[in-house]
Amino acid sequence: MRIKRPLGSALLIVAAGLFLMSSSASAHHGGANYDTTKTVRLKGTITEFRFINPHVLFTFEVKDENGEVQKWQGEASNPLQLARQGWNSKTFKPGDQITFVGHATKSGAKSLWITSIVYPDGREFTHLHNEYEN
Repeated sequence: MRIKRPLGSALLIVAAGLFLMSSSASAHHGGANYDTTKTVRLKGTITEFRFINPHVLFTFEVKDENGEVQKWQGEASNPLQLARQGWNSKTFKPGDQITFVGHATKSGAKSLWITSIVYPDGREFTHLHNEYEN
């Protein structure tokens, strides 16, 4: 069967559009923003926990070496993946003290790509993000 030109052109346009959309989706999940060659550990106090799409978000405070409080933001995996591990919107609350492990941004902004969390009792929860790992 031979495809008529208008239909063939339409298919070409749709294919190009799908390709462009997949490129932008891939850019969203790129780790270029984070320095994945260095892992940092930050002991902090949670000020906000948001169990939302596309990534679970933490806002937390960390004391630097001078004792001054720095405000950080961190993101973990998507809520569906974490719900399968037993998490929900009440897993953490403001005031909880957690050690966050992950990759900071290359720009120096106080933002962390969280790869694991260490609870106060020493239990560690990993596999929060592995799509950026080398």
